[in-house]
Amino acid sequence: MEIAHSEEPQAVQYCFPSSNASCLKEMRSKAAYAALYTVLVIMVTLTVCGNLVVIISVSHFKQLHTPTNLILLSLAVADFLVGLIVLPLSMTALIETCWYFGDMLCSVYKFFDSVLISVSLSNLVLIAIDRYFAVCDPLLYSTKITVNVMHLLILFSWLLSPSYMLAFLYLNGNFDGADKLNSCLGECLFLVNEIWGIINLIITFILPCFTMIALYVKIFLVAKRHAKVISSSAERKHVRENTGKISKISERKAAKRLGIVVLAFLLCWIPFYIWTLIEGNLNVSMTAALFTPTVIVYLNSCVNPILYALLYPWFQKSLKLIFTFKICCTASSFINLFQDTHE
Repeated sequence: MEIAHSEEPQAVQYCFPSSNASCLKEMRSKAAYAALYTVLVIMVTLTVCGNLVVIISVSHFKQLHTPTNLILLSLAVADFLVGLIVLPLSMTALIETCWYFGDMLCSVYKFFDSVLISVSLSNLVLIAIDRYFAVCDPLLYSTKITVNVMHLLILFSWLLSPSYMLAFLYLNGNFDGADKLNSCLGECLFLVNEIWGIINLIITFILPCFTMIALYVKIFLVAKRHAKVISSSAERKHVRENTGKISKISERKAAKRLGIVVLAFLLCWIPFYIWTLIEGNLNVSMTAALFTPTVIVYLNSCVNPILYALLYPWFQKSLKLIFTFKICCTASSFINLFQDTHE
């Protein structure tokens, strides 16, 4: 009874007890805090370290300087920044159910969170376009989709996303003073007008998702047709034909692997958007109810390097070379990462 009585006043706490304008703080047990912060540390470590390995691998090894891998590099940079900037701020605020980082960091957090999501999605659309031309129009792909062209497309996505999100956040009042934005001290609200929210959902999620799905449906239909052609001509064993078959098989493998990366993104993000639509709450604050859908969203940045490790033999080999410091050797950037040319 005494224990229960002594804990009762702890049921209601404030983010800033000394301020009359403070928000309420949702309390958890010490064990819950320990478990949640452990999850946060693991997620941040895996996200930052995993994506850093991808960045080093693709940047260092000349053999990986292909249009497709450049998109993976861009995606890894976005995921790395999520782990370094967005994830610690967002998860800490969700665990504490209070924003302790001040008004300036609140604006920085909202900007980076919005921009990096947009960049990631645009990179996934680029992956779908890249695979579409590689499988469906290989002649055009080999002549038009060059490393320089991909550099320009990636640069465009990194310039367009911040420009759009800055305008979106500004027009919705997210850079106004904290007194106008927040109902109490300890909040960091994403303010979104209902109409703007629907427009933004269509532009930044629904249209890109439909584009990716349509392209991958076309890719797999073409791949299926190619498979039938190859199986029907299985008895012909000329060198040219075999070379063509290997090339097509390789492109289909790449399409399947990258399709898994796209699917992982959709599986992580769709629950969040469903939750947002069900709740009907576009002005999102730091509440315990938001914890699970947000964790699933950020899990995507953590999962991508794990998928690369499972799907790409070159990533496994580069991982060994990095952790054994063999990349520090002279001419290590020219090491052959593809023992099997079919990979």
